[in-house]
Amino acid sequence: MTKTLEHAFVEASKLSSEQQEALAALIMEELASDRRWAESFAHSQDKLASLADEALTEFRAGKTRPFEKDSDLSND
Repeated sequence: MTKTLEHAFVEASKLSSEQQEALAALIMEELASDRRWAESFAHSQDKLASLADEALTEFRAGKTRPFEKDSDLSND
């Protein structure tokens, strides 16, 4: 455990039981979210590669145009 995390837990231990439970729930949800994201990303590599190949093919064929960040999209 890092010193920073250890310090955070020491400080958290000074909170009321209710606050500690709320903090623990937030931490656990964040960890679960990180796991879900990592798993989702790991399983999407083939699809991402396919989409990248498709985009490059379209670019090389002149079927794309530059993104204009200042274009007025609100009139669409």
